[in-house]
Amino acid sequence: MKNNQPLKDLVKQKYDAIALQDKQTNEASCCGSGGCSVGVYNIMTDDYTNVSGYNADADLGLGCGLPTQFAQIRRGDIVIDLGSGAGNDCFVARHETGETGKVIGIDFTPSMIAKARANAENLGFNNVEFRQGDIEHIPVSAAVADVVISNCVLNLVPDKDAVFKEICRVLKPGGHFSISDIVLKGELPVAIQHAAEMYAGCISGAIQKEAYLQLIEKNCFVNIAIQKEKMITVPDDILTQYLSSEEVLQFRNREGGIYSITVYAEKRAVPCCDSEDC
Repeated sequence: MKNNQPLKDLVKQKYDAIALQDKQTNEASCCGSGGCSVGVYNIMTDDYTNVSGYNADADLGLGCGLPTQFAQIRRGDIVIDLGSGAGNDCFVARHETGETGKVIGIDFTPSMIAKARANAENLGFNNVEFRQGDIEHIPVSAAVADVVISNCVLNLVPDKDAVFKEICRVLKPGGHFSISDIVLKGELPVAIQHAAEMYAGCISGAIQKEAYLQLIEKNCFVNIAIQKEKMITVPDDILTQYLSSEEVLQFRNREGGIYSITVYAEKRAVPCCDSEDC
């Protein structure tokens, strides 16, 4: 069995440091990775500033979409946010659930959890909770959530199949998810695939779009739909840290590319398999 622990340790170390970076540094990089652009901001992030429930202190500029905008959260819902960071999407979700609902944020890194808890305390939210844990083993009981959201996180997880199994487990029958993530169309250059920094920066951990959607279908989800899709342009001053000038040109001229997608799917109301997990 492949040992994924070194990649997990890399992500934990990197995102502990990212929690202390300012938003502009994170927006000018690939998901907060060290390879920052000197002249381009908002490489991946969408603008939250007009979204109800937005809290600037909780926005580290690490997302690649607005999953809460598409998540169809209702009053009283229980929502789980995978890779909750400093709490931004949790607080937006809390605005939708109201005081009768509950939001549970799960994050891998201690400094992110500490930052999110401090933000929730400052906002006076007693129905937003943050738990430290690995989203391959979500620290939540089965069939608890009405909605699962996540923003640019699954690409960082080595075993994405395990995450979708866990999402299936924690959702109530008929519950749904809305997840923003990075996917690929076509192959990445080998130098980027092997760059640990680009793994922590969301890029080399991404998989093919069709493989991503197949994983969702495989894990008993139905009514799968792409809610939003946009191409991600990585600036040359980041790419040249990993590729020669000729390789950058080839990268620009290839078919396909790097995309942010927001994908929706529902857990079957009746289990589709013999596994108790779904």
